[in-house]
Amino acid sequence: MDLNADLGEGFGHWTLGDDRALLSIVTSANIACGYHAGDADTMRSVCAAAAEAGVAVGAHVGYLDLAGFGRRFIDVAPDTLTNEVLAQLGALSAFARAAGTRISYVKPHGALYNALFRHEAQADAVVDAVRLFDPALAVLGAPGAVWLKRASVAGLRVWHEAFADRAYTASGSLVPRGEPGAVLRDPAEIAARCVQLATEGWVRSVSGRPVRIVADSLCVHGDTANAVAIARAVRGALEGAGVAVGRVESPLLHTRAG
Repeated sequence: MDLNADLGEGFGHWTLGDDRALLSIVTSANIACGYHAGDADTMRSVCAAAAEAGVAVGAHVGYLDLAGFGRRFIDVAPDTLTNEVLAQLGALSAFARAAGTRISYVKPHGALYNALFRHEAQADAVVDAVRLFDPALAVLGAPGAVWLKRASVAGLRVWHEAFADRAYTASGSLVPRGEPGAVLRDPAEIAARCVQLATEGWVRSVSGRPVRIVADSLCVHGDTANAVAIARAVRGALEGAGVAVGRVESPLLHTRAG
């Protein structure tokens, strides 16, 4: 099982999360590309730290929305969205190369991530950007998302993820952040859920009903107050349960497409 975290989400003098500590625990880093968060200095330093730690670098692309941290839907034209994602991929790729590594995959952020579940035009726009930039890149997202289906048809590698620290509805979608209990904070509870998901393929929804989720990667949000403790608990619990923890592209792990 891969562990990924959203990193590099500071901007200027504003810092968010403990990127270096998380890089000692996770196996993949979703690095902000300057649109919802991140800047040139942050991208370069986090790419360098990821390369040093042997952590896979992923492009965490989002809407052009620094003020809203990329958590507001923007009805951007598909052609413009393709160009904006291409710009983000180009920026992060430059810093990854400077650090002696490369981008391995692409994961949308926030409102874009949610929109790509059903928004066909924006889904096609993001797939087009990845395909045009580098068709060897993988894409990471939630099972059932329209954009992953379109990515698979386009010949891109598809990796599925689940969220360690977010609650699920009975339909398998995430509980909206504004609702009570949407974000989980108890490391022990989260770790137990992750072991259950990795070994049995399901988690319990907020309504109590089991939800089946087959995932290649588990995400810990780097902006959660106790993200480091959560990530450490999850990794320890997985390894204690005999689950191999490593990058998705590792031959130890089974990847899924479609």
